[in-house]
Amino acid sequence: MAVLSATRLQDLLGLSDEELLAVLDADQLELISGDLDHKPELPILLALLAEAEENAGAATLRRWVRATGPAGRPLDLLTQRDFEAFERALATLAERGFVVSRRRDPGASHQAKPR
Repeated sequence: MAVLSATRLQDLLGLSDEELLAVLDADQLELISGDLDHKPELPILLALLAEAEENAGAATLRRWVRATGPAGRPLDLLTQRDFEAFERALATLAERGFVVSRRRDPGASHQAKPR
């Protein structure tokens, strides 16, 4: 059961094996053997992500988790195991939606203004 949950989390967010291990603070042997029952964050994360997946879709979540938002990249929050900040980032996603904006490159030339 735990292996299926870990695989579900990995697929839902598009995590690499290394990222998944960091999020779960687990080693490869724990993951392969399914010895993740002592990791309460796994079912909690899946529960938190269920509503976001329903509202935004899995493809959007995979993109969102790697995008820089108001609190930084959600993936960084996860791999740092700052689940409280990740939960706040999910709340922001629910409130604002997935907002994509281009950052202006300070070295780029400015667009000409019409006369």
